[in-house]
Amino acid sequence: QVQLAESGGGLVQPGGSLRLSCAASERIAWTSATGWYRQAPGKQREWVATIINRNHTAYADSVKGRFTISRDTGNNTVVYLQMNNLKPEDTAIYVCNYLTAWGQGTQVTVSS
Repeated sequence: QVQLAESGGGLVQPGGSLRLSCAASERIAWTSATGWYRQAPGKQREWVATIINRNHTAYADSVKGRFTISRDTGNNTVVYLQMNNLKPEDTAIYVCNYLTAWGQGTQVTVSS
């Protein structure tokens, strides 16, 4: 089974930016969706964004216009989540998903 590893999280001030990476242990098929999810303390996991095929994307309303999901089209092993204009309510553990695989997550904290 493919393994996923997220990175790029950290502490950032409101209005700041981060780029998360989801690295897979093998090539990611473009025809299968890869998604980012997040879970804030005390809340259920929520869907953030999905990419399928070369660049067909979808976003949750809460991040639309601020987050961008993309893939590394060279090696096809990395999916990114560019997060701009971050807000305190974006604070969560961000996890990527591909087929039945889930990563361990990376913590994003937005605070002044």
